[in-house]
Amino acid sequence: MNDHDFPPWQCLSRESVLDRPPWLRLEEHHLRLPGGKEIPDWLWVVTPDFINVVAVTKERSFLCFRQTKYAVEGPTLALVGGYLSPGEDAQAAAARELLEETGYQSNTWSSLGSFAIDGNRGCGRGHLFLAENCVFSGKTDSDDLETQQLLRLTHDEVRAALLSGAFGVLPWTAALALALLRMEA
Repeated sequence: MNDHDFPPWQCLSRESVLDRPPWLRLEEHHLRLPGGKEIPDWLWVVTPDFINVVAVTKERSFLCFRQTKYAVEGPTLALVGGYLSPGEDAQAAAARELLEETGYQSNTWSSLGSFAIDGNRGCGRGHLFLAENCVFSGKTDSDDLETQQLLRLTHDEVRAALLSGAFGVLPWTAALALALLRMEA
């Protein structure tokens, strides 16, 4: 099958139903499917794009956090992450968040991809990165709301944590899996 065998859905109109800048906008879209069927009340969620960084030091330690998140029950392991500012390049945001949250910097960056969060409802895009050869450069400047403990985990510890479900948010899990596949290739 070719791409032309998969025509896109068409948005005929959109209306804002709820707007809470900068974090959330809910829209109602009127859609036309490729076969001609129309859906007049398709809900679409607009949230800011974000980055997640798998950070690995020169000593090959993975920088992770132990923290809590409102949507995750109990403590979880986490990656560096944050929202893009309007007009900000995703890799620039990744470097900014890495420095702010950990005090580390990297000159070895790899994109792990940019992904829709929900293929049917939107919810922004996640831009995932691998930052290798990270070195500590100074004090952190995080404005995160969570209490965080910065951990330095070995490759085996990260792999075991990933497989056990210890990273409680899907984009963190995906970023780590992609980073490990790239590093182990």
